[in-house]
Amino acid sequence: MFTRWCLAGLLGACAAGVYAAQPATGKGGVYPDRPIRLIVPNGAGGSTDLVARVLAQKMSASLGQQIVVDNRGGAGGVIGTEMVARAAPDGYTLLTGTVGNLAISPHLHAKLGYDAIADFAPISQISAAAYMMLVSVALPVKSMRDFTVLAQSRPGKIFYASAGVGTGSHLATELFLSVAGIKVGHVPYKSGGAMITSVMADETQLTLGGIPVSLPQIRAGRVKALAVTTARRVAVAPDVPTLVDAGYPAAVATTWTGMLAPAGTPRAIVARLNAEVVKALQLQDVRSKLEEAGAEAVGDAPAAFSAHLRSEFEKWGKLVRATGAKAD
Repeated sequence: MFTRWCLAGLLGACAAGVYAAQPATGKGGVYPDRPIRLIVPNGAGGSTDLVARVLAQKMSASLGQQIVVDNRGGAGGVIGTEMVARAAPDGYTLLTGTVGNLAISPHLHAKLGYDAIADFAPISQISAAAYMMLVSVALPVKSMRDFTVLAQSRPGKIFYASAGVGTGSHLATELFLSVAGIKVGHVPYKSGGAMITSVMADETQLTLGGIPVSLPQIRAGRVKALAVTTARRVAVAPDVPTLVDAGYPAAVATTWTGMLAPAGTPRAIVARLNAEVVKALQLQDVRSKLEEAGAEAVGDAPAAFSAHLRSEFEKWGKLVRATGAKAD
């Protein structure tokens, strides 16, 4: 009898613990009890959208509720980000955050409808990806050191292309130039495609491109890749050295994505979502899809992502102030 009652008590305690571990919705139910909206503050078809959709599909199956990806592009990611900052902190409106909308845009605008640090509850960093340092095939260089020496010997004759003032390609290039101690003219374009086309035509000689759009041009011999901007080599281009390999560790820069909720979202809901993000990113098919896009899965804890966000916010803010960049 004693054993039976002890076992029953133990099972009851376990059941109570499992129930308590399920985050409540605040309406007597268990989270999530309806579909979740994941805002992507960029247009459909881009790298941020791809990452969000891969993750949403896996998390929907695991959570038992659909995660609906909602593209709300415009103003460099500001519009969609503001929507989430103003949403109810109940776990049903989430944000796909990026280095652009959370670490760069806040420093480009005199007035912004959100505070990148105070208005969000970080859930997890999803991925990190490299830029590729691309140069014109007309340049007689084979490494970043070669490029630096050439740029020093041709003052006023070497130019770099970006996707616009204040974009990641602009600021990450400026970071490299400051570390390398060289001056190169800046030619801003309206898109990433246009900036790469300009290097292919030797109208400009250097640019930082995303891996998915850069690789086809590299393989076709239209541009040369001198480095990737991460600390580790990327799986889809293992022969391309890193900026660390090239001797410029202080110029390392990544473009990253993460998931966030509005500030004030219950910790239990943040913890549940974090566990689901981490679980999804451990799946080999998810990791493979990210690698194909030139990204590496991360999946860290909320505190780690929060620290990373603050570090990136300070890093890019300092560079924006140094360049004097403003939103167009």
